[in-house]
Amino acid sequence: MLRRKKQKKQKGEILKSTDEKPLVEKNMDLPESALPEQIKKISEGLYYISEMDAEILPFVGEQAASVSREAVLSQTGSPTDSQVEERDFAGFFARLTETQDWFGDEETETAKKYVKLKELLEKNLRDLKVFKVGKINLDIYAVGLDSEGRLTGIKTKAIET
Repeated sequence: MLRRKKQKKQKGEILKSTDEKPLVEKNMDLPESALPEQIKKISEGLYYISEMDAEILPFVGEQAASVSREAVLSQTGSPTDSQVEERDFAGFFARLTETQDWFGDEETETAKKYVKLKELLEKNLRDLKVFKVGKINLDIYAVGLDSEGRLTGIKTKAIET
């Protein structure tokens, strides 16, 4: 008879189910540093592919009244007259999380990691939005508000011509 070792659940811990698929626990009261550390861990080795490959990194800003163009520009030090394109959070992640018939093992694993990242952000942030700042050489922020009202999420870069 096989015995399964019980795992003690910690707040915000990434758990494995019996079918070995990680689950992300919802926890809107994570300590200030826990969510960025989880983002960093999950996004390790992930790159946003455009005309360049850019790392996915945690972004932690300051408190904001809302997730808005103005808040993103202010908290990222971008000029107030920067071109900003707001995107739907789910739409942004759709192409990153969908698996295709032609995917090999590496592409499939990358898509699974993006699913984990998306779920972590969805479960720990509210009012999620994506902002592409700039022209051609873009800074991309997928952010929401954490339990303390801080602008938090991920940042990356892209070149789009």
